[in-house]
This record gives sequence, C-alpha cells and structure tokens, in this order.
Amino acid sequence: MAGSLAGGADSNQLRLCLRSDPKTFDPLLVDEESGETIRYLTAGVLIRWNRSTQKLEPELAKSWEVAGQGRRIRFLLRPGLRFSDGTPLSSEDVAATIKRMMDPGTHSPIGDSFRSGGGAVKTIVESPDRLSVIFPSAVANVERLFDQVGIVSAKPRNSRAVLGPFSVAEHKAGSYVLLVRNPNYWRRDAQGRQMPYLDSIRFDIQNNRDLETLRFRRGEIHMISGLDPVAFERLKLESPGKALDAGATQDSEMLWFNQVKRAPLPEYKKAWFASRAFRRAISGAINRQDIARLVYAGHAKPAAGPFSETNRLWYNRQVQPHPYSPGESMRALQQAGFHLSGKQLYDSNGNAVEFSVITNSGNKSRARIASLLQQDLAKIGVRLNVVPLDFPALIERITRTYAYEACLLGLMNIDTDPNGQMNVWLSSAANHQWNPLQKSPETPWEAELDRLMQVQASALDVTKRRTAFNRVQEIISEQVPFIYLVHKNALAAVDQRLRNLAPVPEPPNLLWNAYELRFGAPLSPGT
Repeated sequence: MAGSLAGGADSNQLRLCLRSDPKTFDPLLVDEESGETIRYLTAGVLIRWNRSTQKLEPELAKSWEVAGQGRRIRFLLRPGLRFSDGTPLSSEDVAATIKRMMDPGTHSPIGDSFRSGGGAVKTIVESPDRLSVIFPSAVANVERLFDQVGIVSAKPRNSRAVLGPFSVAEHKAGSYVLLVRNPNYWRRDAQGRQMPYLDSIRFDIQNNRDLETLRFRRGEIHMISGLDPVAFERLKLESPGKALDAGATQDSEMLWFNQVKRAPLPEYKKAWFASRAFRRAISGAINRQDIARLVYAGHAKPAAGPFSETNRLWYNRQVQPHPYSPGESMRALQQAGFHLSGKQLYDSNGNAVEFSVITNSGNKSRARIASLLQQDLAKIGVRLNVVPLDFPALIERITRTYAYEACLLGLMNIDTDPNGQMNVWLSSAANHQWNPLQKSPETPWEAELDRLMQVQASALDVTKRRTAFNRVQEIISEQVPFIYLVHKNALAAVDQRLRNLAPVPEPPNLLWNAYELRFGAPLSPGT
C-alpha cells in the first residue's frame, strides 16, 4: 500500500480509551469488558459471528461440518496460516487450545459454555489441517460458541503469538495498552492488499468519561464507545457527523423484587413480591417512554424482555412492553385486595405499600430512572425509597445476605444467543436474581422455564429452539420476575477521517471490523 494513511499528524495509529486495565491477555481466561475488547482484536478464531449480518463466517477454519446429532464438529483449516511470530498454525495448536480450555484446572469462562454433559470433550487430529471436536452430548448452535475461542499456540514459548489482526506490543498498567499490526494476518481485501490497514491501536486507560469526551474534542483520541446520552446530544449539536447511534443494544435496565424465602423481610412484603398481580401492576404503572425520553434523550427503546428488536433471530415480536396504564394497575391491585386511602395504597391487612429499591451509586442514568419510578408509583399510592449503594455493597446484598426489597440494575448481554442466558433463567443459577440457587424450582412457571431453556440448549433444529425461547419470553412477560424498563442505544463518537466504520449495537460495536478501519480518502485500486 503506497503512501501514508494518517491517524494523527504523522501516524497511522487509532487511539481510544479502555475504562479499566485488562485483567489478562490470555484469550481463554478473559471475563471482563476490557479483556474482551483486546481478545477480539488479537485472538484469531475458527468461526466468526459477523456483528453486522448476524451470520457465521469462516475465519481460521476454511469450512466446518456438524455431525453426530450435534455431538461432533469437524474443521478444515485455511492453508498457510501463521501466528504473528511466523510459526505455522496446525490442528495440533487447535487441539491444544480446546484441551486447555476444557481443563477444569484452567477455570476458563468460555469452557463452561461447551460443557453439555458429564463426560469429557475430545479432540481428534486427523491431519495438519483437519480435526474434530467431540462432545459428550449435543450442544445447540455449537458453531456459534467458537466465536469466543481464541486459538493459541501449543508451544509455550509462543505464548504471546496471536492469529488476529493485531498483537499486544506494550502494556503499562494503569496507563495504556498498545496493539501493533500482525504482519502475518491472513485476511486480504478484494484488491489483494493485506489487512489490517492500521499500523497500531493505542488504548489509554481512562475511566473518567467526562475526561474521555474532552480528549475526543481535543482530537487526542479518535472514538468513544458507550457515550453518555447528554454528551452525545451535545456532540450532535456541535458536530453532527461525529455522533453515531447504532440502535438498541441487548443490554437492559430492569427492576426486580426479592423473592428469596429466607430473606430478612417482613412476611407481608414477601407476599406482595411473590404476587404476580402485584408485579404486573407495578410494571404497568411505569412510563417506559418517559424513561427513554427523559433519561436517554430518546436514545433507548422500551423493553419487553431479555433481547431487543435488533436481535433479528431471537427477539419475540409477539411480546411487547407492558403498556403504561396507572388506571389499569390500580384496578388490578384493588382486585388483589389492595385499597387506596387518600394518596396511600394499603394491602388487605392495612399495611402501607412502601418499599425500598437499591441501586449502584454514581450511576447518573439509574439515579434519574429511580426518580421517575418514584413519581410513577406515587400515582398508584406506592411509596418508593431509593437507596444508592457502592457496587461491592450492592452485590453483597443481592448475592449473599439478601437484605434488600427491590433492585434497579442492568444486565449486559455479550452473547446474542439464548445459551448466553442459561445462568439467568435456570432456577438453580446464581444470576436467577429474584430467587437464585434454588435446589429445585419453587414455582411451576420456573420449572417450565428450566425445561424450555434446556430444550433450546440441546435442540439442533433452530425452529425448535426459537419455539422454546419464544415461549420463555412469553412466560417472562406474563410472570414479570424482572420488570424490564429499556434497552439503551449504542451511542458513539467517531473521528470523521475514519473510513469503513460499520457501527453495530453489539460489542465491540465500533471495532468488530477493525481489520478494515483506516484513515483518509477512499483507496483506489492498486494503492
């Protein structure tokens, strides 16, 4: 490629921020957002989930075949693949990666997704470019899971060698991470030019969002992902071309009631929270459109369930957000034995309906949501008290002591497949937040959720999976264990010199196609 594509005054370097230091650069051990970003840019995978088309594409694997009723997947590797240090990739490296990932001693978060049964996962190396992976029982949509599996070298001395478009060159804790172009990256563009186009990507470690926005305005960084709605609106007024709204994410803001039987709460409040009629009435009294408009400046969508409409395969369009109707909520509460006296709601035993909601302190959006909830619920005579807590204290209450009444929090969905939410909907799961770690389902509808999630996790036919998960979403809407509020949009700021940007709501929403990002004018053939 002739000439210089400038990322700054004289550099072909993309600069942006990470909110925290990556905990690890080992692609098999990553379990947090910063590490996920670095893994995506450095770790080559056999199959890649295209964030734009929402379809699977071959990457290190030229092709693959699922056989044995979902228990076996066979890969054919692309010819001539090399790690960043120049050593060739072979099936032995892939087999060693799978073996290490599935070793319980590795404690790989990714490995948990592949454990479909009690037996071991086996790999069979058939030739230098062919291998099979065999599971003890069927794994639904097993191909999709390989999007998260970064292939590493079987040779310990090559532990820093990678197969992705960039490799880690420097890391100064608390300061920056520098990625440089992988000279052996396999991908080429339509004109035969080797990718990536960028020479390097520098991530400055910066958790102050106001400072991050200021640095973008100064031209010190080239993009921001997850921009605050207020900052986004300000930027849109100043420089419309720099503000990008990629649409609704799969992340959700939600409210739930504590239904743990051993929770240190009054019995009459436990009875409220366990009542489907009470939960539905509270949900119907919340104006989700107001939350989207006033908290997110219109850059959010009212939520009906765990996925937003941008998840084209799994979103159930028959399930809609609960309509805002304080009058209907009041009628439902009266039918359930509650009554209004003046401006205060009482239950059938004369207890004033009042409860506290905990949320994490320092989160401006949730503080605004909580204020709107107070106003909405006051219209049906419910008094809501807001208790901001630092995050460790909040986690302590919702996972250990259960000393809380309701919680306002968000759920981040990294995976757009329902299998990524097994740890939420199974009654035995730790993230079944309203009543976690049940020895057996405590309600018939939770037992049905267990059954349906297991059906969708093992069925090979995507239609059968969709039928099961559609019903899961219907039950969630009917029973309201989570009161879903909104799906916030993916808001971003980008330097207008960047080319080939294709923002998507799913992470990494600006960097999923980093291998084709570049600065400057459009390339002409042969340049």
